[in-house]
Amino acid sequence: MEELSSKLQKSLVNTAQAIEEQLDAELKKLDKPTEDDLEEIRKRRIEAMKHRQKQLMEWRQLGHGEYEELKDEKEFFDVSKKSQLVVCHFYRDSTPRCQIVDKHLNMLAKKHLETKFCKINAEKSPFLADRLRIKIIPTMALVKSSKIIDYIIGFTDLGGIDDFSTELLEWRLAKGHVIEYSGDLTHPPEVKKKVLTKKSIRDSQLSDDSDDD
Repeated sequence: MEELSSKLQKSLVNTAQAIEEQLDAELKKLDKPTEDDLEEIRKRRIEAMKHRQKQLMEWRQLGHGEYEELKDEKEFFDVSKKSQLVVCHFYRDSTPRCQIVDKHLNMLAKKHLETKFCKINAEKSPFLADRLRIKIIPTMALVKSSKIIDYIIGFTDLGGIDDFSTELLEWRLAKGHVIEYSGDLTHPPEVKKKVLTKKSIRDSQLSDDSDDD
């Protein structure tokens, strides 16, 4: 709880800084700002902070800030309706790569309070997995306004390696428009180079699990 409160406080500080920078930029555009101009900017700053604080409290009430396991398909639809931005990891206990996804999403959930991060067991949710055409495990479904807008299937978009960085996954989620991101969307964080031997290629192919079998 203390860690989540700290994250909320940090998010408020970051928001305050962003608002300050935006309004300061507008202030610089004014040749000779009047008292009325300054008062208007001050009011907008306060309103923006109040709005953000309200959002943070609403997100916290919806369980944002924690990486949560959904118990069934109904809960997936409930979460998708209540939270505007959702990242849902479809996993299977027998697939080792799902643990890698868990590690990264657990960290990102604490950083991006604007998004609901969750996971659901694909084997225990056959109707949902079939409806969303989940074939490769792991798959991350990116949801915005109750609609699936993108998928991250396996690790292909993450350099095709197991030891990709959290920053690379964060960038990919930003490309999918499900998190707030201030970095450069045109260029991903540096992908770690890896010399592939015949054995590592074979192991990589075996790691990408499929529900087709």
